[in-house]
Amino acid sequence: MSYLELKREAYEANMELQRRNLIIYTWGNVSQIDRAKGVMAIKPSGVPYEELLPEHMVIVDMENNIVEGQMRPSSDTKTHTHLYRHFETIGGVTHTHSTYATAWAQAQVSIPCFGTTHADFAYGEIPCTAVMSDEQIERDYEEETGVQITDAFVGKNPDEVPMVIVAGHAPFTWGKDAAKSVYHAVVLEEIARMAYLTKTLNTQQASLKQGILEKHYQRKHGKNAYYGQS
Repeated sequence: MSYLELKREAYEANMELQRRNLIIYTWGNVSQIDRAKGVMAIKPSGVPYEELLPEHMVIVDMENNIVEGQMRPSSDTKTHTHLYRHFETIGGVTHTHSTYATAWAQAQVSIPCFGTTHADFAYGEIPCTAVMSDEQIERDYEEETGVQITDAFVGKNPDEVPMVIVAGHAPFTWGKDAAKSVYHAVVLEEIARMAYLTKTLNTQQASLKQGILEKHYQRKHGKNAYYGQS
């Protein structure tokens, strides 16, 4: 069974992180799932982007077993598979340590929706997870990172907010495929930068009025959306 196309799409998404200046050295990874086959392609661990090739992508099943590939998969593999198992509509996951989104993660603060740019892409604040407990750290760190994220989305729709910041760690984003998850990583970094600047200018700034948030999100994503071309 060939996984060439899955590897190629995961590779291209990973390289887009470099083109968008969201990563340095080896600080990031992207995966894409083939739900019909029950496998995903993910970047190999510790390989610099300058050296990365499509054939380096590792195929892993949802129990984290290597199905195809000569390299070890990303150390974040268990986080990716946890998200695929729990967010059934997503097809791609991106993890970076982009500067502004990571700063919010290190501050352990959710990113409020201050304006319509944010509202166009996420329905409300971008949640920051709880801090990982000592028990979680001692169990299975990468799997528990996934648990942190899915716990933060109890009562939330991951399709409406396709991004999260992990407390003390960094952001994860997702989408219908790997390319869309990278797109959301780019958007998140810009939203995080805007929110930081907003708080710098006015430390008491309140979140955007709910009615405006609703209007902007729904006109782009709602059932009667009218943004763009049909």
